[in-house]
Amino acid sequence: MTTAANSELSTRLRGFRQVQRLAYECAEAVAARLEPGITERQATRMQRAWLRERGVRDWFHLPFAWFGDRTAFTGFRVPLQFFPTDRRLEPGMPFILDMAPVYEGYTADIGYSGSLGVNPVQDRLMADLEAHRELILREVRERRSLREIYEDVDRLMVRQGYANRHRAYPFGVIAHKVDQVKRRRWTPHVLGFGTQSLKGLAADALRGHREGWSPLWSPYRFSDHPPQPGLWAVEPHLGFRGTGAKFEEILVVTDSEDPEQSAFWLDDDLPHVRRWAEEK
Repeated sequence: MTTAANSELSTRLRGFRQVQRLAYECAEAVAARLEPGITERQATRMQRAWLRERGVRDWFHLPFAWFGDRTAFTGFRVPLQFFPTDRRLEPGMPFILDMAPVYEGYTADIGYSGSLGVNPVQDRLMADLEAHRELILREVRERRSLREIYEDVDRLMVRQGYANRHRAYPFGVIAHKVDQVKRRRWTPHVLGFGTQSLKGLAADALRGHREGWSPLWSPYRFSDHPPQPGLWAVEPHLGFRGTGAKFEEILVVTDSEDPEQSAFWLDDDLPHVRRWAEEK
């Protein structure tokens, strides 16, 4: 990679890192304000308001919030069940905040797991997610196919005694590509997804179809290819008896022959990573 290309990549990564940190700051700020009786809809409005106050006008998708057994997608059968409801938060209840803002043309997609008070089950799930972060990075660097890595994540979950809940997402994805979009003062959204981001994902899907890869990381045959260079929002999601937990963050994949530069997490200064470090 040339010096100019390295400089351009560094500039781009700074932009993505900035919006990802902004999204996690929002998650921590909103989580600190949650209290008994707040509904999922209110929690999503809190996320939107916090980010709008800081200049966010576009979205890959609008914020989500899931409380209680909805963190494990219990009974989810159709996409509309992912949208926020009037479920009220109660003491000890787990929650997940998920948001995907676009800022200055850069996209983030993050997931933040917590509970209102002590929840030992979710604490255990969060601790066990560290092994998934390590496995995914190691196998992407080995250039295993996305489908194979997905299956290895599945096997790790089984060994840990958990259920795979990202399989409940559309197409069962554990990750999807993200990219820059044109900077606009405001853009419409359809079914909670920003139209610019949807167009970009559709363009990637068409290009990938011609070239033999997919922007969706799934358990299906269309993901049976090595990791494609780019930025991937990765979200392993564990479930256990009505409690769910996940993280979501950006993994950078390049065409470098240096293993450490061929794939790396965009940022290691994130809430779940700090939490694991503190527990050691």
